[in-house]
Amino acid sequence: MASTPLNDSPVFRRLQTRHAETCSTTMRTRFDGEPDRFRQFSMHAAGLTLDYSKNRIDRSTLDLLLELARERDIEGHRDKLFAGEKINTTEQRAVLHTALRAPAGQGFVLDGQDIDADVQAVLTRMQIFSERVRSGDWTGRDGRAITDIVNIGIGGSYLGPKMVCQALRTFAHPRLRCHFVSNVDGHDLAAILEHIDPATTLFIIASKTFTTAETMTNARSARSWFLQSGNESDLAKHFVAVSTNLSGVTGFGIDPVNMFPFWDWVGGRYSIWSAIGLSVVILVGFPAFRAFLDGAYQMDTHFREAPLERNMPVLLAMLGVWYRNFLGSSSVSIAPYHQDLSLFAGYLQQLDMESNGKHVSADGELLTTASGPVIWGDTGTNGQHAYFQLLHQGSDLIPIDFIAVLGASHTLPGHQAALLANCFAQAEAFMRGKTADEVRVDLVAQGLDAATAEALVPHKTFSGNRPSNMLLMEALTPATLGALVALYEHKVFVQGVIWGINSFDQWGVELGKVLAKTIAQELTGTAQPAQHDSSTNALIAMARAALMHNPIAPD
Repeated sequence: MASTPLNDSPVFRRLQTRHAETCSTTMRTRFDGEPDRFRQFSMHAAGLTLDYSKNRIDRSTLDLLLELARERDIEGHRDKLFAGEKINTTEQRAVLHTALRAPAGQGFVLDGQDIDADVQAVLTRMQIFSERVRSGDWTGRDGRAITDIVNIGIGGSYLGPKMVCQALRTFAHPRLRCHFVSNVDGHDLAAILEHIDPATTLFIIASKTFTTAETMTNARSARSWFLQSGNESDLAKHFVAVSTNLSGVTGFGIDPVNMFPFWDWVGGRYSIWSAIGLSVVILVGFPAFRAFLDGAYQMDTHFREAPLERNMPVLLAMLGVWYRNFLGSSSVSIAPYHQDLSLFAGYLQQLDMESNGKHVSADGELLTTASGPVIWGDTGTNGQHAYFQLLHQGSDLIPIDFIAVLGASHTLPGHQAALLANCFAQAEAFMRGKTADEVRVDLVAQGLDAATAEALVPHKTFSGNRPSNMLLMEALTPATLGALVALYEHKVFVQGVIWGINSFDQWGVELGKVLAKTIAQELTGTAQPAQHDSSTNALIAMARAALMHNPIAPD
């Protein structure tokens, strides 16, 4: 990563000047004066269309942003990513999730190991296993076919497969239902166990080390629940693992043949393309999963080969840098106008904030500029009736990524046109706003007297000039979903390079885990209370008293 502080860059300073020069020019004015603005600021790649014309930029600003990208050597860092160099410097690991979706025959060797062959071997095992479950050849303890799959994981082992299974639900096998357990809160698992039959349920335990605290707590509880009506000899028919810990998996009762591995060069939030996607493969079938990988590979190829001026991940990333570092935006709202993408914003929260939520550079120096923004959002049109008020008239500038699908997979008349009309109208409203004079004209036309109308003017005025991107696809398919996910992966990577941080470690999640182990022992009485702050001591005492009156069954 670049060692020079970002704000010491000459291009960065020119961008600051550029913002000061152009901040008073509105997007409405630009559109009025640039009839071909959409043509100038839109592009297509890997089945996706990006309209970025509703951004507070002109050609000169964009050229400077791309100059900054070159100054920070985006192309060089991109080459290192795909070459398998150990760009995760704090853990000395390569970052090769892109190798998981590359076609067979790449012959990629990492540290003397043919990882192309390794990847294809695991994919073949996933295909064979999934086809057995889907066909009914794989049966439970009483000979019946599997009806329910329960994926137990956390972080990327949960967010990724759950999001993809929801997004591709129209491709699902009609007999199969997928459930996902992540939270160590027992209410999560208990709610699912109440509605499934142990004799027709397959559990997937997703933990690379097979020691992840939350995952293994849920896995042991699921195992105990299963053994209330089954035998230990039946475990192998109902539990499989995505892991590398052979002894832990076999000790649990899982047949090692049904352990699907992945590798240190696959980060958790980038692991949906690996065996972590086993639940996806079972639900939608291997051909659909292969198409999902292929869509991502198309975006990988575009990212590697397209010039920066026509590179979709780079453009998205640099627009984000513009708002974060020059216009002071601290968050980005994700607005997918497709119900099956209802989990996409939550998925991006981990992808982006766990990657770029850092305050030190890859060299260990404190950053001198802001880094990763807060990511949040919900589906349209739900968001319109929840938080769009703040986006329209709030005091903060919050860029929005609209994601729309032109074709519906349902046959209900009228819905798709209404959905798309809302999506396009909101983007236009954020850009244009509504002036005080326009409000007055409307109010007078409604028959309001002048005094009443004037009192309402400030409340009904919209400043506009609120930026957004529009991402369009013809249909939500495995391939377009793969391209969409890969697009955001690469966007996050580019922004990490600009900010000079390591986007592939996540030390910030560790401290709370360490403290939780000690407090858990104190709550259950297996350790004497340590000296915490007065607040934590009081909370522990209250919890111990409650647990004594409502004891939890031991693990």
